[in-house]
Amino acid sequence: MLAEVMIFVPSVARFRQDYIMSRLERAQIASLALLATDGMIDPQLESELLANAEVYNVVLRRDEVRQLVLSSPIPAPIHRTYDMRDPSAWELIRDAIACLLDPQERIIRVIGAPVREAGLLIEITMSTAPLRAAMIEYGLRILALSALISVVTAALLFLAVRRLLVAPIRRVVAHMTAYAEAPEDVRRVIEPRSDILEVREAEEALRSLQQQLTAALRQRERLAQLGGAVARISHDLRNILTSAQLFADRMEASADPAVQRAAPKLVSSISRAVTLCESTLAFGKAEEPPPRLTRFLLAPLIAEVVESEQMAAGQNVRFVIDVPKTLSIRADHEQLHRVLTNLVRNARQAIEATGRAGTITISAGEEDEGWWIRIQDTGPGLPMRVREHLFEPFQSGSRKGGAGLGLAIAAELVRGHGGRLELARSDESGTEFVLHLPRDLGAGDG
Repeated sequence: MLAEVMIFVPSVARFRQDYIMSRLERAQIASLALLATDGMIDPQLESELLANAEVYNVVLRRDEVRQLVLSSPIPAPIHRTYDMRDPSAWELIRDAIACLLDPQERIIRVIGAPVREAGLLIEITMSTAPLRAAMIEYGLRILALSALISVVTAALLFLAVRRLLVAPIRRVVAHMTAYAEAPEDVRRVIEPRSDILEVREAEEALRSLQQQLTAALRQRERLAQLGGAVARISHDLRNILTSAQLFADRMEASADPAVQRAAPKLVSSISRAVTLCESTLAFGKAEEPPPRLTRFLLAPLIAEVVESEQMAAGQNVRFVIDVPKTLSIRADHEQLHRVLTNLVRNARQAIEATGRAGTITISAGEEDEGWWIRIQDTGPGLPMRVREHLFEPFQSGSRKGGAGLGLAIAAELVRGHGGRLELARSDESGTEFVLHLPRDLGAGDG
């Protein structure tokens, strides 16, 4: 539309100028013909000359002398005078727009020199009605031509877009749909063929993604099969170890000093093996169910967790609870109990492993985004190799005999709440975990 306006306005201005100049030329020819006859002309011929020029009067100006050559009655006073000898582009555009916007018929005087010779000027009087009608007709022709050009351009653009963009994108979408039906089939991985650089880059990126996903699915399938085999082995092994544990318990009652010295170590080793098998079976089960969100006070839950751990803790472990009694949160009570129990138990075991006295501090608070719970201990800190794979199963076990599944399960439960479990600090002065729970969990209470 902007291009159309920029083309149309100068075109109409030029058309108006040409229209007026053509009337000046006709008037000049008629005046020169009259001068050749020494000014004697028949009134009927004079009317025909004026009608042919579409003017009312013709004045010849030569050497500052005005001579009325052709004349006829003027129906109204002269509205305005225009000098067409050297108009600027702005004047032509302004006068053309004013003529188009003025529907009333006006009588105008025009001065011009269509044929320049010895100071000869032509002055005519004419009506704006034929001029405005001709300009409107010209504008409609321009509009029709522009509409035709627009239709042809739109059709060509539609075909070009369909050929260059829509068709390649449909091909990519078809490959994505076919691949989604059987992602393990390598024959459904897209082969880049587009000649358009951007679409080809998209096809290459999609092929790389599909190849990685296919490889990941194969690896996941193999790991699933391996996990099933490990679960079956762990199940059978647990039964065997349970029987061995019963016999080891009987051996503890033996009066033989050598047996009494070896029995505790044997019982401890078998207990760790049974724990490992049970943890493996628990982790290999189906995914955790979605949290059942309820609103409850946090302080009683933490007190329950601490009370359970105090029964197993020695005299060297001290518990400090810094939780407002009125602090209420929204979470799954059972799952949060499991998470806190795991973190507090890890902290207790880390302190007991040093043989020195230590403190476990549990604090909590509320912020704009949600709630936070902090578990701090004064233990020896986590080794660097453990911190690198902290929340990965079978990787983060730092305690002798640990399976490395507790933190992985705790992190998974927190993620199920839409929150996160992170290690805030771990050094020689102790370890600090922070649990964040969002306020908007996307579910109602209960």
